[in-house]
Amino acid sequence: MPTIAIVGAGSGLGRSIARTFGRNGFSVALVSRTQSKLDTLAAELGRTGVDAAGFAGDVMDRASLVDAFTRIRQRFGTVDVLEYSPAPHTPVPGVTPASPLDVTVENIQPQLDYYLYGGITAARQVLPDMLERGSGTLLFTTGGSSVDPTPAPPEYANIALASAALRSWVLKLHQVTEGTGVYAAHVPLSVWIGAGGPESQPDTIAQLYWDLYTTREGAEHHYTTF
Repeated sequence: MPTIAIVGAGSGLGRSIARTFGRNGFSVALVSRTQSKLDTLAAELGRTGVDAAGFAGDVMDRASLVDAFTRIRQRFGTVDVLEYSPAPHTPVPGVTPASPLDVTVENIQPQLDYYLYGGITAARQVLPDMLERGSGTLLFTTGGSSVDPTPAPPEYANIALASAALRSWVLKLHQVTEGTGVYAAHVPLSVWIGAGGPESQPDTIAQLYWDLYTTREGAEHHYTTF
């Protein structure tokens, strides 16, 4: 049975991606900061017949993220799909927005840890094995400001910078993995998830991730309702 690891798993889009892949025969490894929340989500998925388990790991603490993937391999073996979407539902210590005039090295560093370094660390846990066997999918999610920062509030300047850095790395990763059997893509979301009509609902958006897994086309897929 193939396995998807969802980093940033929560009760919104992460749960919907888990359900979408789970009903298509995937086991699901859930990664976020709080084990109790992961256990609740895994139990919910289990009641629908999805083989799921939670592995606490913090994208701001790279050692804990590496440890989470060690435990994922022990439980599920090979990871076939990585989905990285660290969207905070509660405040993350040290990760605060800043306007262009207020951006400093000190307040952009946590954003880089959160988006870029966390994404690279997660990818490094699965990418060597994917390249060795010639198959695998890596999908990285950011907000739409990674592509076009102008619609976002000015105080999100440091977020836009850090998420754009992750975007750039993923697009280059797509270039170098093309033809290897490994597919990497960036999914910027210009949508307030769950705040509008059907197109903003997490179950609708999750279908995009399954489509990317099955079609394996394109380096970037911008989902927007604006």
